[in-house]
Amino acid sequence: MGDERGQASVELIAGIPALLLAGVVALQLLAIGYSLTLADGAAEAGALAVVVGRDAEPAVDDALPGWAEDRVEVEVRGGQVRVELRPPSPLGALSDRLAVSSSAWVRRPAGG
Repeated sequence: MGDERGQASVELIAGIPALLLAGVVALQLLAIGYSLTLADGAAEAGALAVVVGRDAEPAVDDALPGWAEDRVEVEVRGGQVRVELRPPSPLGALSDRLAVSSSAWVRRPAGG
């Protein structure tokens, strides 16, 4: 029995990095999902602005929280508004690779 003393402590210390990694991955997945939801709403807001004859970019910016200000790209082509959003991430390069996008389409009124 003397050979097993301290075994639980060693296992606990060895398991902590794996637990921390799992937590970081889970938080990153939540951030991606939240960013996709935000991109959906922002694309819709931009499309609604286009249909009433306004610029889409200010509407998209207004639909997003402050942290997303430098992480968003907006593309408008006719009645399509495409929003690409990079989620927050502890690694900048990872954030670029995990970017999410959403599009919304509107039909412009006749004569508009």
